[in-house]
Amino acid sequence: MNDKLEQRAFILLLVTISALFFFLIKPFFASVFWACAIALVFYPVQQRLIRRWAHRPNLSALATLFICIVVVVIPVLLILTSFVQEAAGLYQRISSGELKPESLLDHVRDALPAVNALLDRFGLDLDSLKEQAASGAVAASRFIAKNAVSLGQSTFQFFLNLVLMLYLMFFLLRDGSALVDKLTHALPFGDERERLMFSKFAEVTRATIKGNLVVAMVQGALGGIIFWLLGIPGPILWGVVMAVLSLIPAVGAGLIWLPAAIFLFATGDTVEAIILVLYGVLVIGLADNVLRPILVGRDTKLPDWLVLLSTLGGLVLFGINGFVIGPVIAALFVVVWQIFSRDFNHATRIIAEPESFATPEDGAGEATEKSD
Repeated sequence: MNDKLEQRAFILLLVTISALFFFLIKPFFASVFWACAIALVFYPVQQRLIRRWAHRPNLSALATLFICIVVVVIPVLLILTSFVQEAAGLYQRISSGELKPESLLDHVRDALPAVNALLDRFGLDLDSLKEQAASGAVAASRFIAKNAVSLGQSTFQFFLNLVLMLYLMFFLLRDGSALVDKLTHALPFGDERERLMFSKFAEVTRATIKGNLVVAMVQGALGGIIFWLLGIPGPILWGVVMAVLSLIPAVGAGLIWLPAAIFLFATGDTVEAIILVLYGVLVIGLADNVLRPILVGRDTKLPDWLVLLSTLGGLVLFGINGFVIGPVIAALFVVVWQIFSRDFNHATRIIAEPESFATPEDGAGEATEKSD
């Protein structure tokens, strides 16, 4: 009786202290999360270096961290600086009246008379749309400029989070394997199941970050280049926006280049509009349709519809971090049900097991059970 009471009391203490600890590090969630995620991406690089410097784990982790700074951190900071400058400039042009969003609708109406008929069919008033477009553009530009200014004002906090992320990355790269072993030993789910879940977590995180970020960078760069070649103002700004929107599968950068093509056509730049449409469909769109299934769907071993739903749900619930967290949760959901089907539901599994849930680990698990 006393043993059970002590065990329950200790479990209660364990849960309470763990909850307090997670509450304690909540303000640094983004730094901790991205430290873990980027460490997983660069972990194979660190493993190659550690083979060369077998007895110098600190040096291999430090070298991997330096590679991450050169490849990821510095380019992102440069792009972010240009984005902030162009966003602030756009806000100044709109607020000063140099750029009037409502005039864009006038150009579209004059060049495309069919637009008026289409709006009348749906009971929409162009004047009200012009007012909404003007207020929406001002609000959007103010939001971008406000966040850009706040980013500049909180430079110390931004770099503090960046340094914290890099600091945590060093220890995760150096001690990641030992940490996984300790967690596997501590958690009460069975070592083989825990290693399967950790393996799936690392696999999906690595594939999602590499895949989505590669697609985002490619689409943003392609969009920024064509905007610059066609003389559209703010190519870096719109390139970054297209990169962010490309995190949403099946929609993405088309939310930017398609309205830009319509405006070019309405203002008489027919050749530029046709070039932008063809480029958007054949180049920007093709990059998404080709690269995303190869880099995300194939490596995560998740169906495309599940990747889409989990990405959208993650973005809604967790913000920009959700494009990684969503697919990871979906993959863990699939893995947990695979484990349940394999280890706790033998009769159902023998009668009928969906092929989509069959994994290579199943055979290993059965062999282990038989040997036991």
